[in-house]
Amino acid sequence: MLRLLLVAIAVLGLSTPSFAAKSTLFDGIFSEKSTGLAFGAPRNVSGPISITVDITTQEMVVSTANGRTLYTWDVSTGRKGFGTPTGSFRPIRMHEMWYPSKYENAPMPHSIFFHGGYAIHATFDVAHLGQVASHGCVRLD
Repeated sequence: MLRLLLVAIAVLGLSTPSFAAKSTLFDGIFSEKSTGLAFGAPRNVSGPISITVDITTQEMVVSTANGRTLYTWDVSTGRKGFGTPTGSFRPIRMHEMWYPSKYENAPMPHSIFFHGGYAIHATFDVAHLGQVASHGCVRLD
């Protein structure tokens, strides 16, 4: 699913509207056109899509502007000493696969960087989804 999220952002380009803030709330990064393509959402979805990452419940929710939930995923965010940033962000860059030298080249598949070295990305460590485990990134399956 994250690969589809990456494709949807790529279709819109990196100059799309910013991530918005509330806890880690990301708004406006998908258009109506890309919503159906990227997530198989009903064609009657219009307006922006919100991606909300709740660091308390370790859950990511994709919903419409009127609050209708389209998808929900368990995630892993930053463990103690490695907080996940909150606020308003724009996608900075995307990589099909990224290997950060800072963390011994640990693989970060389908990375969408939103703040410095922080990204939403897939993980092979699915056993820890739903609990804090990362160095600050938002990991999902």
